[in-house]
Amino acid sequence: MIDAETEALAAETLQAAREAGLRIATAESCTGGLVMGALTAVAGSSDVAERGFVTYSNWAKMEALGVPADLIRDHGAVSEEVAQAMAEGAMKHARAGLVVSLTGVAGPGGTALKPEGMVCFGLARRGAATVTQDMRFGALGRGEVRRASVHHALRLLRDAARAAKAEGTAPDS
Repeated sequence: MIDAETEALAAETLQAAREAGLRIATAESCTGGLVMGALTAVAGSSDVAERGFVTYSNWAKMEALGVPADLIRDHGAVSEEVAQAMAEGAMKHARAGLVVSLTGVAGPGGTALKPEGMVCFGLARRGAATVTQDMRFGALGRGEVRRASVHHALRLLRDAARAAKAEGTAPDS
């Protein structure tokens, strides 16, 4: 179900987190759990993959992750502010040292301000500031936007785990 390229990237991500002593959680909207699905497709992932939150609706973001309703109202569900709140909420509710969140417009559709292919990411690491990023993958079609988002999320997690190991700052998760 997971293509070879995605599985290889997931395996690299798991190994980096394992070496850094970090467990991973995800908070996913537009990818519907595909990031955690890619991680758990790799045999032996249970020592690193902690849990995934699929919070597709605004209500789920608020209820499961504690994203404030006014944040969604003021910035929209597809925003760096909401991605940050999702990552931080998942960190509070998981036994993980590293969290990635995604919220976006996979398509079809979108607006001039939030076009198809716009995905906002949040990356939280225990003991560090949450980092956000707005990616514009373009109108590639729903499947390709989701695939690009999964790959980007896995690279964010992998690189953060490698950085934590290099810094010697990976806390117990």
